[in-house]
Amino acid sequence: MAIPTAGLFSNFLAGETASLARPSHTMFARPPPTLRLVRSPTSATVSQPPTGKQPRGIMRPRRVSPEMQALVGVPEISRTQALKQIWAYIKENNLQDPQNKKIIICDEKLKKIFAGKDQIGFLEVAGLISPHFLK
Repeated sequence: MAIPTAGLFSNFLAGETASLARPSHTMFARPPPTLRLVRSPTSATVSQPPTGKQPRGIMRPRRVSPEMQALVGVPEISRTQALKQIWAYIKENNLQDPQNKKIIICDEKLKKIFAGKDQIGFLEVAGLISPHFLK
């Protein structure tokens, strides 16, 4: 007794595989190789909060100690911006250990902020600047 078959499966059994080929129009077609998608560069600046909202937490500007003010140049700054400026200062003055970039060699300005230490690890920076943010 013959088993009844229907649709594409019967065509496959009969040897006709052309009907199983993928259609040329698909929803997720790749762009042609000549078309190149380009991302726009992002900026490292901090965006301003929407109007009516005050920044909170580490984004909120706080008064800083005179030692920190000598380094960053402003009496009030957010914690994120202060870290950014400290890292810029470290890189400008080539204060990272050439053998181990995780070590920062402190000059006189940084010693005032980093509790008089001659060198610190890069993970210590955020903790050592905390006392310089006044309430």
